[in-house]
Amino acid sequence: MSKPIKSHGRISIGASLRPRELMSDTPDLAGVWKAKILTLFPEAFPGVLGESLTGKALQQGLWQLETVDLRPFGIGKHKNVDDTPAGGGAGMVLRADVLGEAIEHAMQGTRGNWPLIYLSPRGRRMDQQMMQNFARCDGMTLLCGRFEGVDERVLEHYGIQEVSLGDFVMTGGELAAQALIDATVRLIPGVLGNQASTEEESFSSGLLEHPQYTRPAEWKGRAIPEVLMSGHHGKIAQWRQDMSEKTTQERRPDLWAAHQARKSDT
Repeated sequence: MSKPIKSHGRISIGASLRPRELMSDTPDLAGVWKAKILTLFPEAFPGVLGESLTGKALQQGLWQLETVDLRPFGIGKHKNVDDTPAGGGAGMVLRADVLGEAIEHAMQGTRGNWPLIYLSPRGRRMDQQMMQNFARCDGMTLLCGRFEGVDERVLEHYGIQEVSLGDFVMTGGELAAQALIDATVRLIPGVLGNQASTEEESFSSGLLEHPQYTRPAEWKGRAIPEVLMSGHHGKIAQWRQDMSEKTTQERRPDLWAAHQARKSDT
């Protein structure tokens, strides 16, 4: 018997090429943000997404996660999913026919604003605005590449959006997918439990976050800044704003320039 598709948190019920363990969890929840992952390594999920606040929110049904194993869609006796590059070259490329069938299976039943994303170093780099946009979607399907990538015709045919974790190359898209999901899910109402925390953190205002401190008041000769101990909320807010600007200017001149440009436009 083929290995069943994994679904984490809440299992969705629907037509499938493989049996599912319907008794282990509750059915799919209508209207709940969901990530579907196309991967050769479904056992890599939920990974860190199953821990801490995102894991708790997953179990509570505030968001959902489903993995779709690419291997059962492979060709022939050995379920091959890749082949040599057309025109020659090193490595292997994920086949268009394999990916096409897997994508169409994964997209069955999706509704509304549901982007299809390929994790790729060629894509637009992830940023906070992108995550905010994704959090407003109904869900997303993420394709995790391996080897030398995927057949270009798949990206063209399905209008797949390419997204990059950064300007470097990884062995596959699974870690990038987890990073994207984590950064998106935490913006879903109720996941963090304190909406103010997402409003004050780095990038929310286009600036890096101010320094944070907690007990003890003095540690190894270093004291918490007096203003934070003053109880004067206005002065504390101004200090935090000043430190955010100072940190951004020193560490991320690109963000500082964008911030200044926005201020001049208003």
